Amino acid sequence: MIKTRKAAFSLTSIFTSLALMAAAATSVAETPAASNPAPVHGIAMHGELKYPENFSHFDYVNPDAPKGGTLRMSVVANGFDSFNPFVIRGVAAAGVSTYVYDTLLESSADEPFSEYGLIAESVEVPEDRSYVIFNLREQARFQDGEPITAEDVEFSHRILTTEGHPFYRNYYADVSKVTVENSHRIRFDFGATENRELPLILGQIPVMPAHYWADRKFEGNGLDVPVGSGPYRIDSYEAGRSVTYERVDDYWAEDLGIRRGRFNFDRIKYEYYNDDTVALESFKAGNFDLRVETSAKNWATAYTGRGFDNGEITKEAVEHHRPSGMQGFVFNTRKAVFKDPKVRRALAYAFDFEWANRNLFFDQYTRTDSYFENSDLASSGLPSGRELEILETFRDQLNPAVFTEIYTPPTTGDGTSMRDNLRTAMQLLQQAGYSVRDGKMVHTETGKPLAFEVLLFQKSFERVVLPFRQNLERLGIDVSVRLVDSNQYVQRVRDFDFDMITQVLPQSDSPGNEQREYWHSSNVDVSGSRNYMGVSDPVVDRLVEMVIQAPDRDELVYRVRALDRVLLHGHYVIPHWHLTRDRVAYWNKLQRPEVTPKNGIDLNNWWVKP
Repeated sequence: MIKTRKAAFSLTSIFTSLALMAAAATSVAETPAASNPAPVHGIAMHGELKYPENFSHFDYVNPDAPKGGTLRMSVVANGFDSFNPFVIRGVAAAGVSTYVYDTLLESSADEPFSEYGLIAESVEVPEDRSYVIFNLREQARFQDGEPITAEDVEFSHRILTTEGHPFYRNYYADVSKVTVENSHRIRFDFGATENRELPLILGQIPVMPAHYWADRKFEGNGLDVPVGSGPYRIDSYEAGRSVTYERVDDYWAEDLGIRRGRFNFDRIKYEYYNDDTVALESFKAGNFDLRVETSAKNWATAYTGRGFDNGEITKEAVEHHRPSGMQGFVFNTRKAVFKDPKVRRALAYAFDFEWANRNLFFDQYTRTDSYFENSDLASSGLPSGRELEILETFRDQLNPAVFTEIYTPPTTGDGTSMRDNLRTAMQLLQQAGYSVRDGKMVHTETGKPLAFEVLLFQKSFERVVLPFRQNLERLGIDVSVRLVDSNQYVQRVRDFDFDMITQVLPQSDSPGNEQREYWHSSNVDVSGSRNYMGVSDPVVDRLVEMVIQAPDRDELVYRVRALDRVLLHGHYVIPHWHLTRDRVAYWNKLQRPEVTPKNGIDLNNWWVKP
């Protein structure tokens, strides 16, 4: 998904493409009257751009990085069946959206949210952000040599919002009119909205060739190799098992400042593994070049052997400063069992993070207590100042705890025992109308047992879920754990066919339109939306719109904190943990820049040693 480009961790493209995606002053150039804005080379969400016009390269790349070599990567999943990452049908091959398609603008990784011209040489935006005009580069070309035109941009927007993943309809919902002014100039007008982020998110449109799709069905393209606009094309593939990308020799954007020092590998190959343990051993045997580790146990115990002893493999935990978002056990509130917030809150007392961190994770993690963790957007303490003013307007619609209680996930790290926590859980369940009969937790009026299923696709996560289940069983709650393959998991999550899942809800430094996907009631029943929890709350809806309409950075922070606080007190997830470092291991044929941007490691800036 597009907003994940803002969210920043470029290594997520190693796994599956979930994709996985505001407003302010335009650039360092001065902007005349709103009726006649000057063309500028980029747009910043708030404030000014860091990089001037005609800058030579980003500060976090090596502009002299050599081109060449092959990067071999692994993907732990049950294969792929599509090269179209923009539709809800099928599972797209890793890397397609990242490497095959360019966008109008390109984000930098060392600013909260700024974009610079890629396919678009310049943009024109009035002060009120009521429209945006993109002026395309004359030299921009598709991989078949055809010029990229405004007609292609119009087509891309239209096909994404009519036949693409539902995400795009929400993301670009406020566009009221699209006008092709000439072959290299296109204008987007916005409806009655204060959504000042729109020019930037329109800059993220992946541009596709209208001529290629003229006689093809967008949703059913399957494994037909597409014509793209990006730095790589699909060279070869083995259905469901591997895909190889080849760098475009005559790539039209090679010498632009936003591309210099990037996309240095001649070839990038992804191989699919069904089992993560097999993938790890394959990496240690030298069958692929780099691995991003998500398991604390593996990181602490499995990275040993000859390659590490003789220095052929480097193991690094590289610090980053991007928002960590929220990972947790996600309740599907569409299910009757999880309708009551008291029930959801009660179940959180059965998860013992401190025990898991100590016994399973080698004390590597920190507990998460915000949807915008590791950023200034996270709420803390009790609401005050401007944040309190915002929340006061909804006081009669909110849980009083929003104003009186500091949200803290249940813990056993403060001298409280699991027995104490389960006693609290029992009290909350009794308040919700439950009682224990014959050793089973049942609803007092209906006699229906409190039972649910946890859906997983990663076997390694069973070691986290099973102790949680054991604690719940002590309350008389029946919990089943179902492990399915990744393809079935994706489809069931798309259809909201689950009771509880473990899920990551990534965030960026600059939340905006994508917040509708996560929390807005309009997406409760939209298959494929990221409103996994089924949040349907008029206050949340209004706060989401306020976040999207934030006029400046300070107001954005206050509004996001208010949204964060309301979501936390809605008890839609049982928070897990986060890590402020990227754990990577790589064979020493690879080299990376000396500077790591705040968003963390980006493989697209690495290269193979000559």
